[in-house]
Amino acid sequence: MEKDFEGKTALVTGGSRGIGRAVCLDLAKGGARVAVNYTSNAEAAEETVQTIIKNGGEASAFKADVSDPEEVQKMVAETEKTFGPIDLLVTSAGIVRRENHETLSFEIWKEIMEVNLDGTFLPVMAIKDGMLKRGFGRIVCIASIAGLRPRPNNIAYSASKAGVIGFVRSCSEALAPSIRINCLAPGLIETDMISTLAPEKRKAMIEATPIPRTGTVEEMANVVHFLLSEKASFVTGQTYVADGGRVTLP
Repeated sequence: MEKDFEGKTALVTGGSRGIGRAVCLDLAKGGARVAVNYTSNAEAAEETVQTIIKNGGEASAFKADVSDPEEVQKMVAETEKTFGPIDLLVTSAGIVRRENHETLSFEIWKEIMEVNLDGTFLPVMAIKDGMLKRGFGRIVCIASIAGLRPRPNNIAYSASKAGVIGFVRSCSEALAPSIRINCLAPGLIETDMISTLAPEKRKAMIEATPIPRTGTVEEMANVVHFLLSEKASFVTGQTYVADGGRVTLP
């Protein structure tokens, strides 16, 4: 692998599992010093860190609730104290609760918005001024195709991810030209998030996908790598869909 991120510091929220973990491993292979954020699963975060170190990279775990402004500020400060100014940010922390209009309470709505939308806003706001001052920053926010298509049984999650997409679009103009910021909108990816799907629902979703399988976290990390790298030097404000073609369907 080319060392696209040699000498760079990367912060990945939700870096202990799923897409976030794959992104951490990929960025480390690309030469970055990686701050692995987690909220509760310290063991998984440390396993990610040790995997990076064993492969010759630099990494450390940082605990923070990404929906808490004080914890996010503390995490950013500790990351920069350990590794230096943050050059690359990936916001991958997120939760999903499948609720339709009859079961969706305001409490559930708030919880999902706080983690998925506030948890994107706060890290970006915490690092943007430093990036602007240095004249360099690369950000990818993980959204979902749920933010692009109706999800009647996943109302709050869909709204939160649509909010992420809108936030990134506006930030791309506000923060240009020093900072490039883009979205990745995954489809059905083999992570813990889809483990709650009923087998018949999972089968139907796969069969309805033009590329009839689930995606892998490594495939998602590949897209994030591209968007953070200088190979995407003229790309900002975009939502890159990686879903096997699902979003193209009626």
